[in-house]
Amino acid sequence: MTANLLDFDLDGLAAFCERLGEKRFRATQLFRWIHQKGAAEFDEMSDLAKSLREKLKSTAEIRALPVLAQHISSDGTIKWLFDVGGGNAIETVFIPEEDRGTLCISSQAGCAVSCRFCSTGHQGFSRNLTVAEIISQLWFAEHFLRKHLSKSDRIISNVVMMGMGEPLQNYSALVPALRVMLNDHAYGLSRRRVTVSTSGVVPMIDRLGQDCPVALAVSLHASNDALRDDLVPLNKKYPIADLLQACKRYLHVAPRDFVTFEYCMLKGVNDTAAHANEIVKLVRLHGEHGAWCKFNLIPFNPFPESGLIRSDTAAVIAFAKILSDSGIVTTIRKTRGSDIDAACGQLAGDVNDRTDIHNRMTKRRIIPIRDVDRPVAVDKEDTVNDC
Repeated sequence: MTANLLDFDLDGLAAFCERLGEKRFRATQLFRWIHQKGAAEFDEMSDLAKSLREKLKSTAEIRALPVLAQHISSDGTIKWLFDVGGGNAIETVFIPEEDRGTLCISSQAGCAVSCRFCSTGHQGFSRNLTVAEIISQLWFAEHFLRKHLSKSDRIISNVVMMGMGEPLQNYSALVPALRVMLNDHAYGLSRRRVTVSTSGVVPMIDRLGQDCPVALAVSLHASNDALRDDLVPLNKKYPIADLLQACKRYLHVAPRDFVTFEYCMLKGVNDTAAHANEIVKLVRLHGEHGAWCKFNLIPFNPFPESGLIRSDTAAVIAFAKILSDSGIVTTIRKTRGSDIDAACGQLAGDVNDRTDIHNRMTKRRIIPIRDVDRPVAVDKEDTVNDC
């Protein structure tokens, strides 16, 4: 059986070369050809000995994922649909900006966390992706974009593990893939510019801090456990207090001095002044001030199955003001690629579900929320800042 060399980090590739009777420096050469130059054929690798190239032809391959579709947004965002077999397809998104190029990568075919506001979660879960399937998204995008944009320099400066799936539930493939992204002989990305997003798998946050600390983003989306239990079911296993403590521990090894909390703004569900003030209390409870974290408020991208509505712009701005006035760095995410369903929470692909998600989601259709037309009463003692 031939090995897919996209499955190896540098240490793994060195071990593979040793089994072929080759020295480690050959693995470094090979690694550069694959990842820096985008070579897919061994005959392209001109500085490798012909004998090694012949060995590789009979024992290995560089097999990327087949592209099923490509969509380019009016704002320059590009979305690819990749075939991962078994009736499953995953989505990957490139987001160009003036000072960076960000690639949003998937880690699973589907997602088992089943967050209410995420269309991926409504498709269910099929399986984890392999290292090769994760890295293939970066390998293809980087070298396609160089040709597409007629540039020889690196195009992708940032990677966010925010595509389909919960990265920390595919830990054994995630860490080797991160090591390839960070390696100077491959993509040479900074730890500060590679972000793992998680819905809050607390034990694996601690392991990531030990094994391969990169920037961390946490999908919070609620200001109290009762609400988060409904929006992010994983909260029932790892409640907010445990999650925030894990985030504080992670800061000791993180490449940045803050953790980003993602917060999807849902009308009448989690977007009131009372919710904002609960957030401020949580942040202060786990730190003397808000400088240890940053909040990224995300406009909800509606889809019919969710039963949820996007917060009004005024509500989002008022929410942000409460957080900002309390000393918490707060941003409102600009929606990109919505015309090609490439915005946050829209990635769905095609998933051969193994989780009976439709029946489970139907039972969770109703979320207990406040009447959106009724003013929220806020206890003055609990109010941190007026709106």
